[in-house]
Amino acid sequence: MSVLPAYASIRGGDLEIRVKAVPGAKRDEIAGVLGDRLKIRVSQPPEGGRANEAIRSLLAERLGVGIRSVSLVAGASSPAKTIAVLGIGTEFSAEAICAKLK
Repeated sequence: MSVLPAYASIRGGDLEIRVKAVPGAKRDEIAGVLGDRLKIRVSQPPEGGRANEAIRSLLAERLGVGIRSVSLVAGASSPAKTIAVLGIGTEFSAEAICAKLK
């Protein structure tokens, strides 16, 4: 049986990822695991939702899905965010999802 890391869960067919956002970084990157969250650094500032959009874009690219499949569920103005990736939970195994987020 496959097991997802602490920062991820499957809800229905959707993947939920708990994120620790770090806006204003030098480059966009997945920096690793921080407790029960996936630490993501983005170069965009938090103003106007630009960092949120950069996080959505980075996750969409890494998971190989369209940006419309990636939505912000909670934490729009907080560094602690929850992102949903629609429909991906039924397409990939837990191991494949984790590999794409490293």
